[in-house]
Amino acid sequence: MGGGIGGLTAAVGLHRTGWRVDVRERGSDPPSTGTGLCLPPEALRALDSLGVGDKTRRTALRHPDVPVRRPDGTALGVLGAAGAYLATRPELLRVLASALPPGTIRFSSPADLSTAGDFDVVIGADGVHSGVRGALFGTGVRRVGAVAWWGTSAVPVPVGGETWGRGAKVRLTPRADGRTDWHALVADRHDPSADEHTPAAPRTTDDPARPFADWHDPIPRLLAESTDLSRHDPLHLPPLPTYVRGRVALLGDAAHAATPDLGRGACEAIVDGVVLATCLTAPDTGAALRAYDRARRRRTQRLAFLSRRLNALATTGRATALRDTALRVALALRPHPERPWSHDLEPDELAG
Repeated sequence: MGGGIGGLTAAVGLHRTGWRVDVRERGSDPPSTGTGLCLPPEALRALDSLGVGDKTRRTALRHPDVPVRRPDGTALGVLGAAGAYLATRPELLRVLASALPPGTIRFSSPADLSTAGDFDVVIGADGVHSGVRGALFGTGVRRVGAVAWWGTSAVPVPVGGETWGRGAKVRLTPRADGRTDWHALVADRHDPSADEHTPAAPRTTDDPARPFADWHDPIPRLLAESTDLSRHDPLHLPPLPTYVRGRVALLGDAAHAATPDLGRGACEAIVDGVVLATCLTAPDTGAALRAYDRARRRRTQRLAFLSRRLNALATTGRATALRDTALRVALALRPHPERPWSHDLEPDELAG
C-alpha cells in the first residue's frame, strides 16, 4: 500500500485489529507542503473510530460555509459546510503516521504486485496513476478537458468560497495558519475531450493569474502572490468492474479517482480505509474483500460521476446566465441548509 491518506488510514485500522502491516511509499520523506482538505462529518467519524479524530481536529480549522459568486462578485448562494473541518495534507498524514509503530512506513520503497511476496492481503493505495490498478485492469485515468493550478497565498481570506465564470472557476480555502489555499481551473478546448464552445486555456504555468485578472477581489491579488504553485490536468477514472481481485484490493484514487469538484477525495479515501479494515476482521479474507467492494464501489463511483458532472457545469462556456440562475434557485431552496450540501448522498456506512 502507499503512504497517502487512504493507505495510512487502512494501515492504522488494520494495525488496531491485530494485522501486521507493511506500508511501501515511493516518496523519500513525508510531504512538507500540501493544500487544504475538506473533512466532513463522516470522515471525522471514521478517524474517531481509529482514535485520531480529536488529534486531527486540534490541527485543523472549522470549515466555514462556502459562498458561491460570479466573477464580478455577485452572490449566487451558499454551500453549507456544517460539521466539516479543513486540514492540510501534511498534518493529516502526520497524525495518521503517529498511530503506527515506528518502521511501519518504508520510504523510497515503491511497490508493485511483483513485490507482494507472501502477504495475505495487498492493498493498492498508490494513487491516481496506480501501478497496481494498471496491472490488474489495464485501466488508466483520463483528462477532463481542463487545466488547473494549485497554490498557497499569504493573503488571508476569512471565509473563502467558489467563483464560477465562463469556462473557468476558482475555489479559495482558508487555512488554520492564516494563509489561503486556492484551486483555479480553466476549460481547455485544445484537449479533444473538451467542450468545443469553451474558450482556449493558457498552455503555460508561468502566469495562472492571467485568466482571472478582472475577477473580483481578492482573486487576482491572491493568485499573483502565491507560493507552492503547481499545474496539473484534472483527471478522472472510468468505473472499474470491481475494486477487488484475488487477495488485492484498491482504495482511494487508485480505485475511484475523481475531479476535485465535490471536495470528497480525502473523505472517501479515509472511509475506504476504515471500511476495508473493518471488513478484514472477518475470518474469511476473500469474503471480507468482497464485502468491502460491495460497501464502497457503488457509492464512490456515483460520487465520481457527480463530481465530473459538476466540473462540466461549473466550467461550461455557454448558457452561463441560465446556469447561474438555476444555481441560485437550487441553493435558495435547499431543504436542509444546516446540513452539508452533499448530505443526501452520504448516509453513514461505517456500521455495515
